[in-house]
Amino acid sequence: MNHIRYRTRQVDGRELFYREAGPPDAPVLLLLHGFPSASHMFRDLIPLLADRFRLVAPDLPGFGHSDQPRDNTFESLTDGVDGLIEALGLQRYALYVFDYGAPVGFRLAVRHPERVTAIVTQNGNAYEEGLSADWAPIREYWRDPSAANRDAVRVMLAPETTIWQYTKGAADPSLVSPDGWSLDNCALARPGADAVQLDLLLDYASNVAAYPVFHEYFRTARPPLLAVWGRNDPYFLPAGAEAFRRDLPDSVVRFVDAGHFALETHASAIADAVRDFLTRVVAQERAGVGLR
Repeated sequence: MNHIRYRTRQVDGRELFYREAGPPDAPVLLLLHGFPSASHMFRDLIPLLADRFRLVAPDLPGFGHSDQPRDNTFESLTDGVDGLIEALGLQRYALYVFDYGAPVGFRLAVRHPERVTAIVTQNGNAYEEGLSADWAPIREYWRDPSAANRDAVRVMLAPETTIWQYTKGAADPSLVSPDGWSLDNCALARPGADAVQLDLLLDYASNVAAYPVFHEYFRTARPPLLAVWGRNDPYFLPAGAEAFRRDLPDSVVRFVDAGHFALETHASAIADAVRDFLTRVVAQERAGVGLR
């Protein structure tokens, strides 16, 4: 039986929490969560893949059980995950990225293209057309980071907004467990958490500015990529999944009838897609040929 182990590591003087499961010598899949969640979002997925892969799912700095980052930027989040990778001695890994985890994962890939064997992006955006109209208040905050605009996006931290993110677009909201949003809301209620999250919402503009850098990485490194997307996501549109084919024509694109947190209702279907995709990647990498 592949038990999930719950561990922490010191990275740059701060504690990073992570979940780990699977054979230690198996191909590595690094799971990077999004806002406002933590590695608990992978609680249903990990057992479905742990027989064949070594899964490492950190809580990003400032999220879940991890200490806060050195500063509230996506570069600092990436530094934290990069430090954990070094501490664990991970030389090669596939990435599973979601929401905030996408720009963190893509930044990692740009830093270390030789380490990334493949990318699975589940509602993890890298293209302007993937951003819905619901980003308008956040875009205004980027344009003018005034106190008024900062207060305007504070609604993103409200408990009811978290619940909405989990349930909006779900074909059957009664299938969405309250466990996930309850844990997220507890974390958002911690002293100082609001400042961290509001700073990160502001710094998300740096990810959009980096899209051309990510695209150049895709074209140059040509990582095998699976986009598996909740088609009813209110924030990241299906066009964002399709857009990966522009720079990676061999991308595999799949949609499930779900919202933003697609794993809450479609963990089994997503696990099947990931298992099939990564099994082919591993086999073809060992055979010395590219994925087609």
